[in-house]
Amino acid sequence: MQTRAVALYGKEDLRLREFELPEIGEEELLVEVVSDTACLSTLKATLLAEDHKRVPENIKDHPIIIGHEFSGYIRKVGDKIKDNFNEGDKFVLQPAMGLDNGYSAGYSYEFFGGDATYTIIPKVAIDLGCVLPYKKEYFANASLAEPMSCIIGAFNANFHTKPYVYSHDMGVKEGGQVALLGCGGPMGVGALDYAINGGLGLKKVVATEVSQERLDRLKKLFPPEEAKEKGVELVFVNANDVDDQTKHLMDLSDGKGYDDIFVFAAVEALLLLADAIAGNDGCINFFAGPTDKNFSVPVNMYNIHYNSVHYVGTSGGSTDDMRQSLQLTEEGKINPSKMITHIGGLESVPDMILDMKHATSGKNAIYPHISLELTSLEEFEEKGRDNPVFKEIHQLIEKHDGIWNEEAERYLLENLKK
Repeated sequence: MQTRAVALYGKEDLRLREFELPEIGEEELLVEVVSDTACLSTLKATLLAEDHKRVPENIKDHPIIIGHEFSGYIRKVGDKIKDNFNEGDKFVLQPAMGLDNGYSAGYSYEFFGGDATYTIIPKVAIDLGCVLPYKKEYFANASLAEPMSCIIGAFNANFHTKPYVYSHDMGVKEGGQVALLGCGGPMGVGALDYAINGGLGLKKVVATEVSQERLDRLKKLFPPEEAKEKGVELVFVNANDVDDQTKHLMDLSDGKGYDDIFVFAAVEALLLLADAIAGNDGCINFFAGPTDKNFSVPVNMYNIHYNSVHYVGTSGGSTDDMRQSLQLTEEGKINPSKMITHIGGLESVPDMILDMKHATSGKNAIYPHISLELTSLEEFEEKGRDNPVFKEIHQLIEKHDGIWNEEAERYLLENLKK
């Protein structure tokens, strides 16, 4: 099977290549990728290349296909697993295999990644249950089940304690106060959606950001009055508008501090702020993964000893987290597509990944079988003045309050597919 794929050859060396995939083995799957959403982790792998813990050393001769948030159709099934999979079935990939060497789709394999028209899912991923069935028709939300699972996994990994009880209460504190620091990016969007609509029983959510443009988008996606209907007091804070951010956030918590704090950028100032606003038994989750192995910040050890403040760091989500994401999405409780701000085809991927070095407020949804430069949702209006296909896509986006959606995806695939 011929495939087109974006592959990593070295540091900042991404190339679109076309080549013949090998025949699948008896316990492998050939799949057609319909959608793949881009992750900041791919930029980190692109910048570090062989120095990244998940990237093998021989990528110059055996380049790896990037992309790990993907979904599509099973097109060919190995002879020994025909009882478990059917050609034509839809699937979504769980890329977090938990291997000792850290290898996973989109980082480590020459023929296994999401930024491709066709790819091969190897035996190791199948044996670990990483190929999940997908019953719906909307592929972008299937791809986004992976980043949402990372968010759900982070919320599940937080924990709380009771004095002299030597087991942890896992998860964010019910009825508690949560601070989401630097949450204007796509993962912050997903975290807000889950915090408000995930049935967690939170009392207050405070979201901070330094960009007013990002804050305005968050307010549009999550109006505080709608959060209030769910029993959640939602407060947005522009950090640049506050003279003393620590005092302001502490005042918003009625002086108690926060039960759970999530840090969405590897910035020293944010971690110091998290340390300063943690309440008694506060759990600080350093969600953002740094590229610098020596990245460190001072920690208030007094608070750890006397106030039971504690830290966790999470990366990825479990298969159960992904199933929960899919279920919440299918039930209409969360909408991961709120994270999407741009749409593109494979040819847009190399530049798009490197451009992620600059701040981005949303997810880029890539459809490998279409030809389209990276286009923001807002740009479809301008493009639609000269192109009836783009005009219809714009109208379908507006129909859904400016959010990417199943109708727009279906029309895109029907009219722009190569």
